[in-house]
Amino acid sequence: MKQADFVSLVMPFKDKVFRLAKRLLVSREEAEDATQEILLKLWRNKEKIEDYKNVEAFSMTMTKNFCLDRLKSKQAQNLKIVHSNYTDNNTSLQKQVEARDSMDWVSKIIEDLPEQQKIIVQLREIEQYDYVEIAEMLDMNETAVRVNLSRARKTIREKLTNTHQYGIK
Repeated sequence: MKQADFVSLVMPFKDKVFRLAKRLLVSREEAEDATQEILLKLWRNKEKIEDYKNVEAFSMTMTKNFCLDRLKSKQAQNLKIVHSNYTDNNTSLQKQVEARDSMDWVSKIIEDLPEQQKIIVQLREIEQYDYVEIAEMLDMNETAVRVNLSRARKTIREKLTNTHQYGIK
């Protein structure tokens, strides 16, 4: 596989790899390092890439595993999830503040979810993958993916409702 072929194959999903890494790791820098590491691993194994049915799903699985390994390492004891790419410039300042506050609450709630639910929410709600693709990436049953997503959504909904109605954290 030539460099141009590799670039044309990998570039369409490079940003998805970065977003998943950013969801799972502390900062933009950590996510950039993880993305670079995944792309480097793919390049080193460029001859085997054509053996995979879905290179994008394979790279997302690699990203998940790499990030979870980083989180488990001793260097990463202070890592936490940060996700704040929501902006809406067409609304009033009050609405913007409320929306940003809600997004912060959702991020905090997602941060407290079990690791598997956190990954499934990222892949389904942010990256817009199908259940079948998520099941393949996480080596899970499709029904288990749906159940975990449903539980995660319920937890997010309940905690966000409590926060909005009662100010309970």
